Amino acid sequence: MNKNKIFGSMLIIAGTTIGAGMLALPMVSAGLGFGTAALVMIVIWGLMTYTALLMIEIHQHAPVDATLHTLAYKHLGRKGQIIASFSMMFLFYALCAAYIAGGGGQVQEKLSGLLNIELPAYAGAIIFTIIIASAVSIGTKSVDILNRGLFFIKMIALIVMLAFLFPYASMENLVQMPVEQGLIIAALPVVFTSFGFHGSIPSIVKYMGKDTKALRNIMIVGSSLPLIIYLLWQIASQGVLSQDVLMQSHSLNAFIGSLSSFLHNSQLSSAVSIFANLALATSFLGVSLGLFDFIADVTHKEGANVKKIQTGLITFLPPLAFALFYPQGFIMALGYAAFALVVLAIFLPVAMVKVQRKENIQDSYKVAGGSFALNIVLAIGILIIIVQTLQILKLIPSLG
Repeated sequence: MNKNKIFGSMLIIAGTTIGAGMLALPMVSAGLGFGTAALVMIVIWGLMTYTALLMIEIHQHAPVDATLHTLAYKHLGRKGQIIASFSMMFLFYALCAAYIAGGGGQVQEKLSGLLNIELPAYAGAIIFTIIIASAVSIGTKSVDILNRGLFFIKMIALIVMLAFLFPYASMENLVQMPVEQGLIIAALPVVFTSFGFHGSIPSIVKYMGKDTKALRNIMIVGSSLPLIIYLLWQIASQGVLSQDVLMQSHSLNAFIGSLSSFLHNSQLSSAVSIFANLALATSFLGVSLGLFDFIADVTHKEGANVKKIQTGLITFLPPLAFALFYPQGFIMALGYAAFALVVLAIFLPVAMVKVQRKENIQDSYKVAGGSFALNIVLAIGILIIIVQTLQILKLIPSLG
């Protein structure tokens, strides 16, 4: 057992999960109050960890380099493979385009200040994409090394943020109850998408090999880190600002401005900026790694350097092009992210496990809970789809 690889894989899972959207969680869940928001997060964490373990159960009887493309065909046939492939590419291309647009803007701004010249907007996006694409194309080990460095700095920025805020946290703010009970349901898609990392699982399996015990630990610990960090951030931010102030913050900048004004400390904004930028970079690493391996599986382009370059171009050029020339199209697609993630993280793992368990394979790892747990998970997935649909139709409030 390679403990170094296990540690790195845990950080890849955690880094993929913890995106810049974490900063807005207190704002979008303000109407719930801390206690209810924390309960919803724990439930969703349990759901996503459970389905990640289902994926490990499926992977133990497949080739070590199998991605969702291969697994879906094996268990669900051609129709299942088409659904899996469409959902994966829709979600991951949209995420990558959003990361390139956000990260590229930050790179352009920082380089312009450093070089004392005004770089064109597209330069930052291209440079940012090349850096991430280089690491991903080399392989999971290079992603592991880069992610560790970024994750470490990101945690320092988080500790600084929490150190500023915790002394001012008020129990009175933390015990506030939901403004409306219906907001609990409305919050489900937002919290659900905040725990998405399943597209990276095949890359982790390929990196680690089929060591089921190690992979179980990676999924449980790797997904638990974001939960702990989310809860600490909620305590700090919701403890400092009242429910009314948080609900009146209609943008991330307004939310950060409220925190900075309350503390009379401009350094908080700098720590938040560093954290947001690094959270975006680590999420982009994890998502694009999963997409790269998926494209390699679909096109069978892997091994030789030329094939890696071709796979890299297919992986990164479409989202880069959309981020540069039609950013609103894919940013808009993120509004439908919960649909694709429910398919990837809930419906497909449950369907594939049900098919695999009918084969009655002896002496193999099976996630506890049986059919009852699988049906509960399916019901939650359907509920998230219904809620997201009602929000798109503006029949219930949207918190995202």
